[in-house]
Amino acid sequence: MAEYHEAPADATAGRKLLNWIDNRFPLSKLYNEHLAEYYAPKNFNFWYVFGSLALFVLVIQIVTGIFLTMNYKPDAGMAFASVEYIMRDVPGGWIIRYMHSTGASAFFIVVYLHMFRGLLYGSYRKPRELVWIFGCGIFLCMMAEAFMGYLLPWGQMSYWGAQVIVNLFSAVPFIGPDLALLIRGDYVIGDATLNRFFSFHVIAVPLVLLGLVVAHIIALHEVGSNNPDGIEIKAKKDAKGVPLDGIPFHPFYTVHDIYAVSVFLMIYSAVLFFAPTGGGYFLEFNNFIEANPLKTPLHIAPVWYFTPYYSMLRATTDVMVNVLSGIVGIGAVLGIVRGGFGAKGKLALAVGAIVAVALLKTFDAKFWGVVVMGGAVIVLFFLPWLDRSLAKSIRYRPGWHRIVYGVFVAFFLVLGYLGTQPPSVTSNYISQLGTLVYFGFFLLMPWWSRLGTFKPVPDRVIFAAH
Repeated sequence: MAEYHEAPADATAGRKLLNWIDNRFPLSKLYNEHLAEYYAPKNFNFWYVFGSLALFVLVIQIVTGIFLTMNYKPDAGMAFASVEYIMRDVPGGWIIRYMHSTGASAFFIVVYLHMFRGLLYGSYRKPRELVWIFGCGIFLCMMAEAFMGYLLPWGQMSYWGAQVIVNLFSAVPFIGPDLALLIRGDYVIGDATLNRFFSFHVIAVPLVLLGLVVAHIIALHEVGSNNPDGIEIKAKKDAKGVPLDGIPFHPFYTVHDIYAVSVFLMIYSAVLFFAPTGGGYFLEFNNFIEANPLKTPLHIAPVWYFTPYYSMLRATTDVMVNVLSGIVGIGAVLGIVRGGFGAKGKLALAVGAIVAVALLKTFDAKFWGVVVMGGAVIVLFFLPWLDRSLAKSIRYRPGWHRIVYGVFVAFFLVLGYLGTQPPSVTSNYISQLGTLVYFGFFLLMPWWSRLGTFKPVPDRVIFAAH
């Protein structure tokens, strides 16, 4: 049992109340550990605001979602009309709906930038592997949450987008048709599907998401924040145990984050009031038409934050499978000839390559497209063990590493754009190249991340007051 502390007789009423709470709940302890006495590196830059912004947008999504559910009807015959009712008749309903739909895109924008910062400065490296894994889990939950919520307006793109994605599960060998039926709850996308997706969107996935966010923050505060130099500030402390290169998170970085939130709100508000649909990217124009199972849109595409992975799915054709088989074969031959493996290692590599090629040839390209699309997200979980660089931060890596990162980002953006466009022969070739670049960036990282001349990493962080 925790020790009981009495407040001084002359303490103010507020201090007595806080003392009463502290004796029953560790409020001051939590405040000190996670804010006032949590020491963050003093050289944080612009890239370190996106974590706090992501948390802020998550709160917006939860609050606006609660208000939307007060008037939304999860019924295939009434869902679209209920959204129109929210937009037209509920006081302030239009701004709440747009805050939620635009907030989904804002959430993905800040999370993509947050993850890119992690890539730049090696925030996934030891001892922050769990921080990164929890973050990837959050990203996966976000994708599930966004996909389930996308069906709820019951517009044309909602309906047909869900039809395409759910049908992908039928490509899974042996259990595919039953799995797709289980997800839909019916033989077609209908009322049962809408109810299932609504339940997961408002209850199940948010609970998991919030749990992962808490785990992400606890893991971060346990090992401490990374910084642009990739140097552990806990390695050098003063006599009181305070990191020499650290400053209290509050008030220094709370003010820093409040400023970032203010700028974000100005941009967010401008989009809400002047371009809530984002030119058809945040909210597709087809989604203002009620779902019609008898009328297929000319071009079906998911929302922009899914389109890089959708491009990879479309790029995985029979030709692409043959190319992948060839790459596996060439990789196995090079590994056997120049890999330095023993006899058993070479045999295992040869057998593994034969099995991989056999599997590639056994199942159709549609299934491997699903595998590629899922693998594009799953590979992120293994990043802490793929990166073998001698320096965490991009600042101290060879200059050409920046070019590698730039090419990776460029192709990711191109894949995202192509996923919004109707398929064509040229775009398919570019998507196939982009898919190879994407996976090559990660799967070849144990090799290329060690190459080049690295700059000396300083003992302490480099900081210039501004």
